Amino acid sequence: MTDIQAMFSDPQAVAKYTEGPPRFVPGYNAMLSMAAILLAERAPRNAKVLVLGAGGGLELKAFAEAHQGWSFDGVDPSAAMLGLARKTLGSSAPRARLHQGYIDDAPEGPFDGATCLLTLHFVDAAERRRIASEIRRRLKPRAAFVVAHLSAPNGEDERPLWLSRYSAFLAASGVEPDKAAAARDAVTNHLEILAPAQDEAILREAGFSDPTLFYTGFTFRGWVAYA
Repeated sequence: MTDIQAMFSDPQAVAKYTEGPPRFVPGYNAMLSMAAILLAERAPRNAKVLVLGAGGGLELKAFAEAHQGWSFDGVDPSAAMLGLARKTLGSSAPRARLHQGYIDDAPEGPFDGATCLLTLHFVDAAERRRIASEIRRRLKPRAAFVVAHLSAPNGEDERPLWLSRYSAFLAASGVEPDKAAAARDAVTNHLEILAPAQDEAILREAGFSDPTLFYTGFTFRGWVAYA
């Protein structure tokens, strides 16, 4: 089991998970609101939305509260995180079908929109391309796909600067200095961060059109693209 898999299976880490993204991801809650708006531009009032990496349920809850007529299929490899998603959803839980697994375990759809937030930086470029292709295959024509994850310039001087800024953001958000430093080390040593141009190219290669940057939070970026 990898360190990432262990983290998402550890009961104590899972119990505290919902506290993490708002503290560790700049503008996290605003990013969720923007994602819902972007999906809604092309989704009907009774939309079916695919959420890959749905563990914890934060995006499911945000989307469900913003659009009362939407229903969801959420996919995540961690049973513990899916259990937390059910709790996070509360009264909206009946509107979400949760599936343990990966993109290949997702329903075929077709869906009116899809998201993959804070997930793709855990896999390499080839797997990102495959995942994006599988998501596109499950979408209705012209449906929106919203994706966000770690993405930063890969220049010799640029990337260290952005990682330092991210570490400073964590400290300013109240994260203990040792944990802020550990977060930077984890990002640097255990995740495959691509440059923004590479991330956009992957979306195009997967068959999406018009990938457009809508969110930047230091080392995080988000795009909307269309099936």
